[in-house]
Amino acid sequence: MFRILEEKGQIKEEIDNNDVFLPSICNPSVGDQYFTDLNIGIGKMMMKILSILPGFVGFLCIAIMIGSLYGYTTEEIVSDIPIVPCSDDEDIGCKVAMTSSDIKVPNAFNLLEIDISVDWEESERSWFGVIQQFDEACEPDGNGLTNCTEADFTEYIIAGGSSSDGELEFRMEPGDYRFITGGKDGSAISNQDAVLGIEVHLNSIVELIIGGIGIFLFLGATEMAFPLRELYKKFRDA
Repeated sequence: MFRILEEKGQIKEEIDNNDVFLPSICNPSVGDQYFTDLNIGIGKMMMKILSILPGFVGFLCIAIMIGSLYGYTTEEIVSDIPIVPCSDDEDIGCKVAMTSSDIKVPNAFNLLEIDISVDWEESERSWFGVIQQFDEACEPDGNGLTNCTEADFTEYIIAGGSSSDGELEFRMEPGDYRFITGGKDGSAISNQDAVLGIEVHLNSIVELIIGGIGIFLFLGATEMAFPLRELYKKFRDA
């Protein structure tokens, strides 16, 4: 790197043109600043890399919250639902049909808001309802038929009933549910179609928590990658 020349008893050093000048060797103070700047640069780069994970998780949480606000909606046409025709015998009346088993909603569904809707066309001749409990005497047989009339279910109906005008809506919460249906006086209808609608959202509290976490992580990751102090300094010096 160096060539040492002797000239009139004096030692003289020359640097080859092909050699690289290292400031840390020739000027220690400049070299220290060089490595300090280098360490700062590496530190900034590492912070940007480390900000990727919280930024991604924050973005994902925000996306989940926005998706929940829109919700998931689906509709299904249920065909040929049997309706028990009303009997001309007043002692028999209009018997009610019931789903043979419970629709069980577990406690985990507290995290969700599930709205159910049922629409049917023959509202002047039939009705639908939702119950969560009923008398043992009204247990349906293998065909879903009961020996009870709507009057036996009145106190248990949570949505729908003969007074409903072709539609019912209710929010499904943890518990057991059954659907019931029946004809109205003078009706001879035996079956009909219905449209079952389901709309699902996250619970409002869960949405707020996820949204708050997402915003916190996303802002934190932004601060890690692009510190506001440095941005303000660049803006001030501009």
